[in-house]
Amino acid sequence: MNYDIVVIGGGPAGLAAAIEAKKNGINNILIIERDKELGGILQQCIHNGFGLHVFKEELTGPGYAEKFINELKSLNIEYKLDTMVLDITEDKMISAINTEDGFMEIKAEAVVLAMGCRERPRGALSIPGTRPAGVFTAGTAQRFINMEGYMVGKKVVILGSGDIGLIMARRLTLEGAEVKAVAELMSYSGGLTRNIVQCLDDFDIPLLLSHTVVDIKGKDRVEGVVIAKVDENKKPIPGTEKLYECDTLLLSVGLIPENELSSGAGIELDSTTNGPKVNESMETNIEGIFACGNVVHVHDLVDYVTEESIRAGRNAAKFIKKELKKDSHTINTKAKDGIRYIIPHEIRVENLDNTLDMFMRVTDVYRDAKLVIKADGEIVREIKKKHLAPGEMERIKIPVKDIKNNNISNITVEVQGKVK
Repeated sequence: MNYDIVVIGGGPAGLAAAIEAKKNGINNILIIERDKELGGILQQCIHNGFGLHVFKEELTGPGYAEKFINELKSLNIEYKLDTMVLDITEDKMISAINTEDGFMEIKAEAVVLAMGCRERPRGALSIPGTRPAGVFTAGTAQRFINMEGYMVGKKVVILGSGDIGLIMARRLTLEGAEVKAVAELMSYSGGLTRNIVQCLDDFDIPLLLSHTVVDIKGKDRVEGVVIAKVDENKKPIPGTEKLYECDTLLLSVGLIPENELSSGAGIELDSTTNGPKVNESMETNIEGIFACGNVVHVHDLVDYVTEESIRAGRNAAKFIKKELKKDSHTINTKAKDGIRYIIPHEIRVENLDNTLDMFMRVTDVYRDAKLVIKADGEIVREIKKKHLAPGEMERIKIPVKDIKNNNISNITVEVQGKVK
């Protein structure tokens, strides 16, 4: 089986990349999706708030996905569902399996990785206690309630204030459950401000910052959790423990890009994001293998996933047509004070269109700050920000003319301002 472009993952990233590649003249495209339907995680996100950037209207997750699925079908792009990719080689040979075709070997001229991310499980947290029923990741609980029609519990505590956890606090309350509290290890929330307001404040659900779960009570079913305050080293403070009686504990403690296939193919990963290192075209260190969406770094908004994946799909098409310039002048990006990471990691200037788009997250909560962008130590731009938080991704656009005519080797971004 031979294809020009194979997209691994049929969620928002994979759909947008495949559609854009088709629009750019590539007809022989295959999407491989391991679930039984296209749309990825969007299918279980029945709340609204999607599409404000891309479609200028507010949609639910399934509504947002449907627009892309309908377009995909109208363009006659081939896709395989219930299909698991087992392996990708450096020369873009893909091994996959499903019940209809059996074992398949698929040769691609270009590959787009769009596998998304997964939730960090309880085992990664080392919370003491037995293994009672009633401990779920927030995404699993979301699927049970929104897609399977099962209620996960009546009295709930949520550990972690990521966006899925915040949204599930509201969802459970609307379904009649009592959400006792949301505990967060850090001194700030990991979610968007709008979700804190709409999902916690509007329903009088307490957010306990600098707190964590130190014990889970119950043998057959969760009977309660013990929450304690933590110090500046994130260690529980003795004497601050408090028992919350509940039958369910939801974990919303971070997302991890799905990158077993990437590392197996020899793709270089960023130790901060756990995703592939990519250039301005969303291409990895292996020529012709691109990556986009949450497999690269975890996004707040699906609209940004779509925009990034459109860029990956367009550049995969350029690669097939031999229009990507390999030997262009290259600039490296470096995260400095207050910045956790920057995407992309390197920039081949000749492949940029009008602007350089950089995505990043800060390391702490800042107020009255500014983002300072420097090219080889010289300030290129300063952007004033009233508020910066790790839970909200920052996006910077730099006109290509500001960097094109100079032999710049490094672009750095740093935060200057007060930690809140």
